[in-house]
Amino acid sequence: MIVIIDYGMGNLKNVYNALKYLDIPSKISQEISDIKNADKLILPGVGAFNKAMYNINNMGLTEAIKDKVNNGTPLLGICLGMQMIFQKGYENGKCDGLGFIEGDIKLLEPREKVKIPHIGWNKLECNRENKLLNGLEENSFVYYVHSYGATNINDENLIGFSNYGGIKIPSVVYKDNVYGTQFHPEKSGEVGLKILKNFGEVIK
Repeated sequence: MIVIIDYGMGNLKNVYNALKYLDIPSKISQEISDIKNADKLILPGVGAFNKAMYNINNMGLTEAIKDKVNNGTPLLGICLGMQMIFQKGYENGKCDGLGFIEGDIKLLEPREKVKIPHIGWNKLECNRENKLLNGLEENSFVYYVHSYGATNINDENLIGFSNYGGIKIPSVVYKDNVYGTQFHPEKSGEVGLKILKNFGEVIK
């Protein structure tokens, strides 16, 4: 059973419905007991980094999530959820993240004149092979909604990226049993469904 962690922010129902469409058992929960018994975890999210971390800490979920992940349970962070798997965020002040992957979350600083937030479809470029992207065709497009992104990350943790305004935006990251997508797979059509299917069925 995949547990979609409910900390009061995010497209929980959209992720749940996508997994249901794929016949992958899941439930939305904020109960520590459900997190402890989960086979896999998904951390979705829409909103501000510091508010999200405040909610998770205030609800007593941080320790439960860290214990599960540090003991090998696969975790997929989506959008804001991906940002929280990094060490620190700088949205509305400096804030500690969950710290599973080295790097910081900072405001996008494009070199060319483009709109921030980065909203819409963008090409997903592959940096290295990973089970999460199994079966994806070249020139796949995914859907973004964000103003902040990962910086100072190790190349070995960068699986995929998109180009926007003359910069590389880390879009798929990975370390050990932790995965993250800056885009929304639940809003990314067949490409996104394939990624969720890989997380649900291929990744152990």
